[in-house]
Amino acid sequence: MKVTFWGAARTVTGSKHLLTLDNGKNILLDCGLFQGEGDQNMNLNSHWGFDPNSIDYVILSHAHIDHSGLLPKLVKDGFEGNIYATAGTIALCNIMLLDSARIQESDLKHVNERRKKRHEKPIEPLYDEEDAKKTLSLMKPLPLNRAFQIDEDIHVTTLENGHILGSVSVILKIKENDSKISLTFTGDIGRKDDAILNHPIPIPQSSYIICESTYGNRLHAKQDDVEAKLMEIVHQTCVLRKGKIIIPAFSIDRTQEIIYALDRLSSAGKLPSIDVYVDSPLSVKATRTMAKHKEYFNSNILDYITKDGDPFCFPNLHYVEGVEESKKINTMKKPCIIISASGMAEAGRIKHHIANNIENENNTILIVGYATPGSLAGRLKNGSTEVRIFGTIYNVKAQIATMENFSAHGDYIEMIDYLKLQDPDKVRKIFLVHGEYETQKSFAEKLVDKGYLNIEIPNKGETFTLN
Repeated sequence: MKVTFWGAARTVTGSKHLLTLDNGKNILLDCGLFQGEGDQNMNLNSHWGFDPNSIDYVILSHAHIDHSGLLPKLVKDGFEGNIYATAGTIALCNIMLLDSARIQESDLKHVNERRKKRHEKPIEPLYDEEDAKKTLSLMKPLPLNRAFQIDEDIHVTTLENGHILGSVSVILKIKENDSKISLTFTGDIGRKDDAILNHPIPIPQSSYIICESTYGNRLHAKQDDVEAKLMEIVHQTCVLRKGKIIIPAFSIDRTQEIIYALDRLSSAGKLPSIDVYVDSPLSVKATRTMAKHKEYFNSNILDYITKDGDPFCFPNLHYVEGVEESKKINTMKKPCIIISASGMAEAGRIKHHIANNIENENNTILIVGYATPGSLAGRLKNGSTEVRIFGTIYNVKAQIATMENFSAHGDYIEMIDYLKLQDPDKVRKIFLVHGEYETQKSFAEKLVDKGYLNIEIPNKGETFTLN
């Protein structure tokens, strides 16, 4: 069996790992969009490196667009097999893939208007809503936290990993000739003390591990500090400066964690009487979807629900779906909090909110999760004094704040703990994916200190043979 890494290789997006069995079967682990790579995005997302017709099965770790977002293009380009995922992941993909198609069309409208003025050919979207709908018809549910047989040679077990609703690690037992190969794909590893989801379940002993490494060189702040820091930013911005807080947030999990934190502050009587807008049709739908899947919730939030009711509803919280209502928010002069997608500020309504508020020093743009260096959120986080949004240059006058406490990724201690059931001597190789290269090298050193000696950091397109 061979494995080839076609995405999330020395970068954090575009997750795609191709397993080629000796009998000719091909399994694709994830099929995600590249994001945050600027002008390279379209080129990276347009070329596969393999033939979509040759793929027999896709197994999806979770619904984030950098893991699922190229599925409709895979189908458009010829894939007709089954796409396996948990029920929670399928529920989210039902809204996220359609939303991705709409966002592409909307964002390209602005781009193509400028291209037309320059007498350039318009750019076509990677896929449309019909491609997304066809993709959804191919999705088959995997049982949660137990084994499932895909065919006579392939068994897959899912284990909750606490990253987002429905997210799992994927444990494969593959029969080849007279032997079996065990390979685990961790997906994105969540956090033990996630405010909403169940704890990650450590993976069983594996011969080969494809392991994420997003925060392989850093530690998160204590969760106890979350509400205090959030409250301080609200006080400084909305109470003292009478400004707005703009929060780019991933629609799944991150947005709900922020809403839940604000709900707890409101219930405790600490949140000032300001309007909070969740301005993203996807975020609104995702919040409703999460509320229907409490089987993924941990005991703390379930206890909170018993005592306080809906954890995603409090006075002055407004869910915004319509375009006109979204535009009205930007004309308001009063203090408020605006939570909008996407988390890297690369697409969607958040770009308009940042453009309308970035040159006011009373406002704060709050970055609450990982952002690739080339993304708009990444450039703001890294101190850019001016940014280009929809072709216009804006001076960065607003305050830029960060809160990585809301991260859905485990830090290096949490990731190493996730591997605690492994005997390092029995792990033939660990492949580090989903991380920036310097971060991956740092994480590799930490794994060596724990006794793991066979560690690879694959390049895009690099192939390895698994014996």
